[in-house]
Amino acid sequence: PPGPPAGTPAGPVRSGTKRLPQAIVVGVKKGGTRAVLEFIRVHPDVRALGTEPHFFDRNYDRGLEWYRSLMPRTLPSQITVEKTPSYFVTKEAPRRIFNMSRATKLIVVVRNPVTRAISDYTQTLSKKPDIPTFEELSFRNRSLGLVDTSWNAIRIGMYALHLQGWLQFFPLSQIHFVSGERLITDPAGEMGKVQDFLGIKRVITDKHFYFNKTKGFPCLKKSESSGLPRCLGKSKGRTHVQIDPEVIEQLRDFYRPYNIKFYETVGQDFRWE
Repeated sequence: PPGPPAGTPAGPVRSGTKRLPQAIVVGVKKGGTRAVLEFIRVHPDVRALGTEPHFFDRNYDRGLEWYRSLMPRTLPSQITVEKTPSYFVTKEAPRRIFNMSRATKLIVVVRNPVTRAISDYTQTLSKKPDIPTFEELSFRNRSLGLVDTSWNAIRIGMYALHLQGWLQFFPLSQIHFVSGERLITDPAGEMGKVQDFLGIKRVITDKHFYFNKTKGFPCLKKSESSGLPRCLGKSKGRTHVQIDPEVIEQLRDFYRPYNIKFYETVGQDFRWE
């Protein structure tokens, strides 16, 4: 008889139950969320939804049962995980996730906000080549150094601001912050901390990764589904647009107070200065 369709997990997992996620990667866009998801789903005790459901920002009116129906089947010993990076900057998301389950574990992947903004712009530019320059979009008045905080690429990086909304519903102990920079230089170390946070055994270690010099970031030696090496897609590791160093300096100055407040709040120095 023909085998199960491609992508169907082998063994008894198909007889498991669809559960609401116990852990959600809530942000941030262009921080390294896809890498965290691909790396964590190698773990036998984790099952993750591959696509972004956007339930708590765009599809909330469809209801929790619709959301549950999207989830992979899990055994009682397994954790269900989903990721939608836009949740971090969605005002209603913390309250909505809290109403689903106040025990939800939240993962936030952050990186230097200036680099993140440039990466965000680079991605948009690849889809809309006619947009204004990065400099034009970043400032309301560049000579006065007035940054345009209404532009999403700038606003997302004001991490301290967005975090306040989450802390109204969740204690810091339920939020784990992953360094996007260290995810590249030490993926096993960062994923070790993620596994500790999720309360699962440290199965994903150095032996799972190799560094891809062409892309400039780590890849999995074996993926969850095929046992073959797995690098993130073509859209990851794009060469960033060249930005005037003075613009970068102005944005560093702008983000500095937000970064300091963020370090103080989470008790961790990400060394973005």
